[in-house]
Amino acid sequence: MGKLTTHVLDTAHGCPAAGVRLALFRIEGESRILLRTTHTNADGRCDVPILQNADFVAGVYELQFEAGAYFSARGVDVPEPRFVDVVNLRFGIADANAHFHVPLLVSPFSYSTYRGS
Repeated sequence: MGKLTTHVLDTAHGCPAAGVRLALFRIEGESRILLRTTHTNADGRCDVPILQNADFVAGVYELQFEAGAYFSARGVDVPEPRFVDVVNLRFGIADANAHFHVPLLVSPFSYSTYRGS
């Protein structure tokens, strides 16, 4: 069976983003179904895969990262409203036997992602 993992990197400070709250949703039609919430560890990763085994099925998902709250907790002075606040990444999983790694590289003014390995 496949699995879903993530890694959040703070590109403004050049370090892993520890303590970022994130949520995983499954998208079904117009509905977002919350599957779980978690936080990143000191390495900017989750301690266990976000989704795996029988729960890991093909479909459309969304990872929601609370980046703005992370930067506020670090004491970063950003204007209100924040330019980057909650980052929503919607992606599809076609192969339920693959490892899907969805990293987030984030700063108070930009973010990027890619399918990692």
